Amino acid sequence: MNTKSKSDERITLSHGAGGKLSFDLVNHLIKSNFKNEILNRLEDAAVFSLGNRRIAFTTDSYVVKPIFFPGGNIGKLAVCGTINDLAVMGAKPLFLSCSLIVEEGLDKTILRKIILSMKETARQAKVKIITGDTKVVEKGGVDKLFINTSGIGIISKGMKLGREEIRVEDKIIISGTIGDHATAILSSRENLKFATKLKSDCAFLSDMIGSILRFGNKIKFMRDPTRGGLSSVLNEMVSKQNFGAILFEDKIPIKKEVRGFCELLGYDPLHLANEGKALFVVSSDTAEKIVKILRTNPKGEDAEIIGEITDKFKGIVGLKTKFGGTRVVDMPLGEEFPRIC
Repeated sequence: MNTKSKSDERITLSHGAGGKLSFDLVNHLIKSNFKNEILNRLEDAAVFSLGNRRIAFTTDSYVVKPIFFPGGNIGKLAVCGTINDLAVMGAKPLFLSCSLIVEEGLDKTILRKIILSMKETARQAKVKIITGDTKVVEKGGVDKLFINTSGIGIISKGMKLGREEIRVEDKIIISGTIGDHATAILSSRENLKFATKLKSDCAFLSDMIGSILRFGNKIKFMRDPTRGGLSSVLNEMVSKQNFGAILFEDKIPIKKEVRGFCELLGYDPLHLANEGKALFVVSSDTAEKIVKILRTNPKGEDAEIIGEITDKFKGIVGLKTKFGGTRVVDMPLGEEFPRIC
């Protein structure tokens, strides 16, 4: 007897939240049909070889609401997000594409501001936007503007990243405070106005990440914890592995505005999206050195060692609380913040 309801066959906003439903959708529908040795790794960017070069290739679509927010806009976000997906694979970002889906009636002044923001962000990051596409749809067919960007980069020699490189006692590092982006977006929406001047952390990280790549195989794993935040990235990392991760609550950097936002509305800061932070798993003997280098960059000035890899439990993320207890950190299930990136 088939007990599956019709609602189970419908896509909801939760399927795009970066949590458990997103993970299940990608694995059970998309990965199962497109499966190949490159896609199956489900990395932030596909990695493959052309001649003696290792190439990273990624693509992402941006539907953030509102399209202008404290600390950025949809154009800056699109450039930074794709650069970061390349950078956390150990690649030097080189080229981007830009595809626009524009709603009929959008003010050209708004579009011009966004294009100029993309141009300036790409210039600062030393990448070139070399191809693209533009479509206009009828009013109501899209909410103002959606952007897709794809990117290509060259992976540094000696970099070998992946879950299979991780070992017990490796340290977990975050490059700065978590939850800034989600809090800034929510505070700027018309129906959720909070008394905070917090800005999104939207930024490209290729320069900061590039400063530590000389540590080579001492760096085991890198990710930018966007949708679903730290909890999603870490749960995906330990899933079906012979190790787990333990976080130390008192070491995780969180701004007071973000903490207050979470306490007010009952959210877990570990679930909040970031757009300018990187998570690293590194050898224990180099962790302090890497943190010291990260802190020399303004984007990494709040870097901290926030946890470690453990064999005390497998496939689980735990959090050692300030009070001495330990709780399981699950991947978020539903859609807490639609249209966050």
